[in-house]
Amino acid sequence: MSINTREILQTIDMIKNQCLDIRTITMGISLRDCATGDAVSTRQRIKEKICRKAENLVAVGEQIESEFGIPIVNKRISVSPISIIAESCGVTDYAPFAVTLDEAAKEVGVDFIGGFSALVQKGMTDGDRNFLLSIPEALDRTQLVCSSVNVATTRAGINMDAVALMGRMVKETAQRTADRDGIGAAKLVVFANAVEDNPFMAGAFHGMGEGECVVSVGVSGPGVVSAAISDMKGEPFDKIAETIKKTAFNITRMGELVAREASRRLGVEFGIVDLSLAPTPAQGDSVAHILEAMGLERTGTHGTTAALALLNDAVKKGGIMASSHVGGLSGAFIPVSEDAGMIDAARAGALHLDKLEAMTCVCSVGLDMIALPGDTPAETISAIIADEMAIGMVNCKTTAVRVIPVPGKTVGDEVSFGGLLGTAPIMAYNTCSSADFVARGGRIPAPVHAQRN
Repeated sequence: MSINTREILQTIDMIKNQCLDIRTITMGISLRDCATGDAVSTRQRIKEKICRKAENLVAVGEQIESEFGIPIVNKRISVSPISIIAESCGVTDYAPFAVTLDEAAKEVGVDFIGGFSALVQKGMTDGDRNFLLSIPEALDRTQLVCSSVNVATTRAGINMDAVALMGRMVKETAQRTADRDGIGAAKLVVFANAVEDNPFMAGAFHGMGEGECVVSVGVSGPGVVSAAISDMKGEPFDKIAETIKKTAFNITRMGELVAREASRRLGVEFGIVDLSLAPTPAQGDSVAHILEAMGLERTGTHGTTAALALLNDAVKKGGIMASSHVGGLSGAFIPVSEDAGMIDAARAGALHLDKLEAMTCVCSVGLDMIALPGDTPAETISAIIADEMAIGMVNCKTTAVRVIPVPGKTVGDEVSFGGLLGTAPIMAYNTCSSADFVARGGRIPAPVHAQRN
């Protein structure tokens, strides 16, 4: 891959003045050869393999950051879904496997480890059910472990039994970590159409169709895109889209350079570049501010969904032209607590839960990092999940729900999770009951356009 002088100078400016960074280098590790049928030996093999494969991950990331001058915010690991790897052990409590992941992550020095995950879109085995019931304890007992559960796909429909159970697990996870403002729920995400090569947390897991070990990067540059269109007042949307595409192209090129160099130094396969505009609470690093630069007074007003659709599409087109290995989610994220502009819009009353749901129809993920009152019923959380899963299922796209019912908080309060997780105003929800709807269980069938064979 060749990089010319102009690209180098542009990248230096983007890093220095526009908050461009590599949000994560994520090593995906297959644990399929760690299953022995015995819980103790399986955990031992899991820890040994993670520590062996990832022993140099942090050091290599720091070397590249120093030599190339490109900030690398996080070094992370994703592993095969633990519900599958550990099921043959016959255990009912999967929390010790999460503790093993946490120990391994700490030993190699990474920021997070994902893959305490399950795939239950069409049904649940006995092991799957026990795994889901173990999530609250697992996230309470660990610091670096992230958990994800896929409950729907376009092909299979929505597993409403799993949706009902996950509403309860989100609520219980928040309650078990009440002394930390329910932060356990911030590390738990429920998916439709989950992808196998996502490098971002909390949803990363190493898919069963992936290789032995791969390294992928997640690139983020909301500030770069915002700066690129800030001087385009009055310009038509097609020119804005073209500018965003060119910017995304440059960002992706930088991401592939880092990914290939990390792959070479670590001696593992290069996976993908995920070009996702992942905001942070820092000023100048906001997706909401990009939308407002298009002419919206405040994110959440009428026109927001259309602006986000343009942004998401242009980012994907620019990234695909820059690399043949674009993957993951690649688009725009809208996590409320992690985006300074979203936080301001929610505080001002311009951004509500219903509008966020509409925005997820056209963005890369879903309802993300939304703080709810601590007394939100589990059935309401399940219904919120069901709505979002329906959007993903019908539109053949990845959608997700990561909500935190913050114990002891109510609408009008705020909660601070710190770091990249940011600060969130407690948002209102529709208080009319969904309990009877959720209690029906069963499976919402796949849409007719899923039958493509």
